[in-house]
Amino acid sequence: MLDGAINKIINRIEFWIILFFLIRMIGITNPPIEIGHSWRQVTGLMVTRNFIEVDANILYPRIDDNQDGTGIIGMEFPILNLLYFLIAKIFGYTHWYGRLINLLISSIGLFYFYKIVNKYFGHRHAFFSTLCLIGSIWFAFSRKMMPDTFCISLMFIGVFYGTEYLEQGKTKNILLYIFFVSLAILSKIPAGIYLSVFFQLLIYVKNLKRKWIFCITSFIPLTLTYIWYFIWNPYLSVKYGIWYNSGKSITTGFNEVISNLGFVFEKFYFSSFNSYFFFTLFIIGLLLMVIKKKSTLIYLFIIVSTVFILYIFKSGFFFYHHSYYIIPFVPLMALVAGYTISLIKTKWIFISVLSIGLLESIANQQNDFFNKKSEKYKLTLETIADSISSKHDLIAINGNGNPQQIYLTHRKGWTCDDGQISDSTFIYNLYHKGCKFLFVNKHTFNEPLKKRIVFDNDDFKVYDLNSNVGEINLDDKR
Repeated sequence: MLDGAINKIINRIEFWIILFFLIRMIGITNPPIEIGHSWRQVTGLMVTRNFIEVDANILYPRIDDNQDGTGIIGMEFPILNLLYFLIAKIFGYTHWYGRLINLLISSIGLFYFYKIVNKYFGHRHAFFSTLCLIGSIWFAFSRKMMPDTFCISLMFIGVFYGTEYLEQGKTKNILLYIFFVSLAILSKIPAGIYLSVFFQLLIYVKNLKRKWIFCITSFIPLTLTYIWYFIWNPYLSVKYGIWYNSGKSITTGFNEVISNLGFVFEKFYFSSFNSYFFFTLFIIGLLLMVIKKKSTLIYLFIIVSTVFILYIFKSGFFFYHHSYYIIPFVPLMALVAGYTISLIKTKWIFISVLSIGLLESIANQQNDFFNKKSEKYKLTLETIADSISSKHDLIAINGNGNPQQIYLTHRKGWTCDDGQISDSTFIYNLYHKGCKFLFVNKHTFNEPLKKRIVFDNDDFKVYDLNSNVGEINLDDKR
């Protein structure tokens, strides 16, 4: 009887979602100093902290790397940041709440992914596909303060209720569809690729009224997304002067992708699952679904893949430069890999196959759960800043493109390159723009500057930019 109860539990996808939720709680309170994508996380953390400390207007998200401006920036609609802000208003600001919120929503998203696949392909296929998705890049990125798995999860919820409406015609389902799809695409446009599944589903809906209502109401999230990304964000960029990533032209992106196909393919064969084994199952699944003429799966794969290819060309350099750009496509890859496993009838074989894939994937991502000792010195930055300056003093720091350190100082100002801080003209201009202190990370730059040192240890040196201003030689490029 006990064995039967245990088997019943482990055969439920909820058990595995909860289990991996708990596994990913390991190191959830870690500060954002991991090597991978800390810059992307601290950008979101800045926005949330500024909602609390400066202005909670969601239409004007702002970062700390403000260059003596407002810091207002065009970005994804900050829904994740808003949820974080609401929690922080109750419990106080703590950096890891963002990780936890994303992990919670992403885990719910896994359940809705299962529900959708189960509805159209059956429990066995859905079960194995969800386990493949759990062990994919989703494993690490669902616990980062980033909206990538967050937005896809919201989309799965929206897609599920969209299918429910098409089947049942209930008003609550179309309202839930509109709500979650709007949040999903506003959180990040690539989530919208899964709207393409309805091209296939609508063919089988015979009720014309439902079809028309569904199609018309689908313009609501699309219109909101257009307004935010293509009207409001460019306006913020022009008015407040902070660069906004609107992607590349299709032609430019196409040329960049074609010129770097090796890096592009790497995002598919490794970054997607962090497992060559799971990727092999995906390739086998592609072959099997053609051989076995699984038309529904084939059409679904073609439709979503076509839209995703356009996304790749629109992203260009960004796609092959950042591993998380593959995230929107991974659920489809998991669906195909899960199909392969679902065809294995011998219990010990499919258990072995899943175990090998999951162990390889987790082993390749486990380092993301722990902070390296070599990075922990950065956590002293706020203490150093508090010892020499007020919260309102503008500073500069040589983050070399990563705003992580200016976030950790809990100050606003400039993130500089090593080459810039050795340029006396640049330093002169910083001073006249109101910058009071220059923080220098000695791990990347350790040449003396013509300024008074107000702090110095093994890791950082801080210069007072108010000192010796009159002695600056604009031709001195030390």
